[in-house]
Amino acid sequence: MARARSTDVERSLGRRMRGAAGLAALAGLAWVARDVPAALGGRLSGARAERAARSPQFREGTFHNRAGTRTMIAEPGRNLLRELIFGKQKRRPTAPVPLLRPSAGTADTADELTIVWYGHASTLIEIEGRRVLLDPVWSDRCSPSGLVGPRRLHEPPVRLDELPPLDAILISHDHYDHLDMATVRALLAGQSAPFLVPLGVGAHLDRWGVPAERIIELDWSESHRVAGLEITATAAQHFSGRGLRRDGTLWSSWVVAGARRRVFYTGDSGYFDGYAEIGAEHGPFDVTLMQIGAYDRAWPTIHMFPEEAVSAHLDLRGGLFVPVHWATFNLALHDWSEPVDRLWAEAKARDVRLAVPRPGERVVVDEPPAVDGWWQAIA
Repeated sequence: MARARSTDVERSLGRRMRGAAGLAALAGLAWVARDVPAALGGRLSGARAERAARSPQFREGTFHNRAGTRTMIAEPGRNLLRELIFGKQKRRPTAPVPLLRPSAGTADTADELTIVWYGHASTLIEIEGRRVLLDPVWSDRCSPSGLVGPRRLHEPPVRLDELPPLDAILISHDHYDHLDMATVRALLAGQSAPFLVPLGVGAHLDRWGVPAERIIELDWSESHRVAGLEITATAAQHFSGRGLRRDGTLWSSWVVAGARRRVFYTGDSGYFDGYAEIGAEHGPFDVTLMQIGAYDRAWPTIHMFPEEAVSAHLDLRGGLFVPVHWATFNLALHDWSEPVDRLWAEAKARDVRLAVPRPGERVVVDEPPAVDGWWQAIA
């Protein structure tokens, strides 16, 4: 009976949408029906659920931050939907974002440390001859659907199949702009590196076909050695969720440590005293990769403002500051260039070493390029 009803709907739609446009629409609907449920990911069960329940971060069925946080704070007299539709912010660049193809790396040099930012949070760390990829998202939209949701403001500077061989792939949390099903499946086929993820996120990878031996789930302060690197999941102040369920998986920041070089990545986080603790335990860091975009006074505890990111960098005992989580997707109401403009001003005021690469530009941490304000011409 269910199949008969489905056939009737398809026939009705087919009569109304003739020609190529109608076929394309039907194909799109079929894609949604097939792939959206999978993109929502998996649910914790069995040994994975039992391990989550033992975490100090887990209580009453969900994960929690150390301090109380709210994902949205109502502000009297402010209508976010109206502001989204009718606001005067310049939320898109006025011309194409300049992309670079990464120059030939020197990852085989034992002391070399370089960073390649591909856009948003997707970043390649080349450290002491090893390569670690952070939060890869290559899809056109950060969404469970290819038809709706925030769309890219620039293309990835390289194709996924052009990435060099990877030693590890790190995921900070399960939001769609950090964990993308299509990208994971492509990396599963084209790379052999393990996926290191916070507790519970392995359920999504498991549903998408990643074998158990390539999934390493860590709680805060837990470490795993891979390819001579010590990779540690560290605290963050954020939340998680795909679909309607919230906080069923953990979120984290990451420390990537070699024999001589150290890198810190925030993931998504509000500013909190955990940065000073991480700096004291794991720092100093040669470079920090810091979230600077998608902030708003309506959610101040789960995303940092640029000035707070500078404070966090100093708490962490960071050397070079490289901003991430801006320029690629519209996820907040501020101007497209506001995060990096505010960051540049604050970095100068507090004497923080800063590099602002174009997507695809390789940054040699010991010899970073001077900040040239490249984004201002298209803001």
